[in-house]
Amino acid sequence: MLAELSIKNFAIIEALTVSFEKGLTVLTGETGAGKSIIIDAIHLLAGARGSSEFVRYGEKRAELEGLFLIEDDNHPVYQKCEDFGIDVSDGMIILRRDLSSSGKSICRINGKLVTIAILREVGQYLVDIHGQHDNQELMNEENHIHLLDQYGGKKTKHALEDYLEVFGRYETLQRKINKLTENEQEMAHRLDLLQFQLDEIESADLQPREDEILQEEKNQISNYERIFDSLQNGYNALHGEHKGLDWVGHAMSNIENVGNLNHTLKELSEAISNVYYLLEDVSYQVRNELESLEFDPARLNFLESRLNEINHLKRKYGQSVDEVLAYSAKIEEEIDTIQNKDSHLHNLQKELDSILKDLAVEAKNVTSIRKSFAEVLTKEIHKELKELYMEKTRFDVQFNIKQKSVNETKYTASGIDEVEFFISTNPGEPLKSLSKTASGGELSRIMLAMKSIFSQHQGITSIIFDEVDTGVSGRVAQAIAEKIYRVSNGSQVLCITHLPQVAAMADTHLYIAKETRSGRTKTSVKPLGENEKIREIGRMIAGVEVTELTKEHAKELLALAHTSKS
Repeated sequence: MLAELSIKNFAIIEALTVSFEKGLTVLTGETGAGKSIIIDAIHLLAGARGSSEFVRYGEKRAELEGLFLIEDDNHPVYQKCEDFGIDVSDGMIILRRDLSSSGKSICRINGKLVTIAILREVGQYLVDIHGQHDNQELMNEENHIHLLDQYGGKKTKHALEDYLEVFGRYETLQRKINKLTENEQEMAHRLDLLQFQLDEIESADLQPREDEILQEEKNQISNYERIFDSLQNGYNALHGEHKGLDWVGHAMSNIENVGNLNHTLKELSEAISNVYYLLEDVSYQVRNELESLEFDPARLNFLESRLNEINHLKRKYGQSVDEVLAYSAKIEEEIDTIQNKDSHLHNLQKELDSILKDLAVEAKNVTSIRKSFAEVLTKEIHKELKELYMEKTRFDVQFNIKQKSVNETKYTASGIDEVEFFISTNPGEPLKSLSKTASGGELSRIMLAMKSIFSQHQGITSIIFDEVDTGVSGRVAQAIAEKIYRVSNGSQVLCITHLPQVAAMADTHLYIAKETRSGRTKTSVKPLGENEKIREIGRMIAGVEVTELTKEHAKELLALAHTSKS
């Protein structure tokens, strides 16, 4: 849920902090008071396109910040944040966006700088905003298949997972076949290039880890004098009269003389003896290393030449000799595939035909499950529409099979189905695409009926209705009020409304007002108490003048709302 919203220097709002509660919160007030501006701020926090025009006149930037509390540990927003490296702790997500007067926008999620695209991806899991003319999700037929799949829940999800496992193998094979059936001239050029690369690598006769081994040898020869001097000085420091080993030997002899007197002296004697013999072994190793040292200019020249040759290949084919050899094996396989193209194509096509049979079975299973849920969805939406006094409206989910050509099915990541919602609002009229039918008032009710169903399956934390009740009155207004309240039982709902019936259903009622001080307009938000609710709902019923009779009507509305909520 959206717990707190802070706005600074945004449109006509100078500075405003609003706390929100669970359930249904309505925002009311005079036209132009700033209700939609608050929704615009939330929209921008969720990744909507910004503009310098949003910055309050005379200010350098607008600042927006929203605190969201996520109570569900399995909410998909956690995975989305993890994908983008955003840390989420204590179930809190803070979205922040600064808009400058120059048009630049800075976005942050939990303090981490992000792009607007990332803000939008995370925001879509937190906020769902709907207005009378802002129903893109439901009005865009491309989204209908995803909404149906969300409605289908785990059963559809598991069927899609089984389908996608086979589809992944199908796509891999299809790419291989497409590569082998490329333009013959391009294939010939590719073969020439690969053969040249293979010949170049093979002629070098590389050995595993050769670059590392030769580089180590080169380092030794290049630093011959330095190594020789260091070994010579080290050996001389250990061997000879009054040198290191000589003095350690003296120490060993002296301590050995008293080593049998007590346990501690015996341990000291043994420790010095161990050190002496260890140093003696090391001195022999140093001497052997000295005797094996050899400066060979010819060998150094060979190493430098060979390493240059190897580095030339590494620049082209890999960062190490082992990577170059791996690349060689890979292109050798590709050369074999191209040279024996017909044979490989035959085998790949045979494998593809087999997978297509499995894919068709999985795709039909997905379609079957979708159609079964489409029937249930249709019944539920008819029920919702009836409750909104649109009982003569017909809703239908229509399916088509995606086609590559007249006789060939097209398989995609979402299956073979094209799904679109159709509706007829008047008896005798044919079903038409949802995006091409319905008046403003009808569209609001259709959207609300569908949202009341889909909101239970989408996991959105906050749903915002921006004047979706425009164009209705009477019993329809009461039905809409009850429907919006029902949606708020599963998600936090914020609703801008001009209907007293909707306002009466609110768990929290916020009044938006504007005033002019020192020649500047400012917006304020005030939570209303019981008496203030009565007066505001009375204003919504009667207009400017609130009479005692209007107040009684408002009290009656609140009483009816309380009854229907319980």
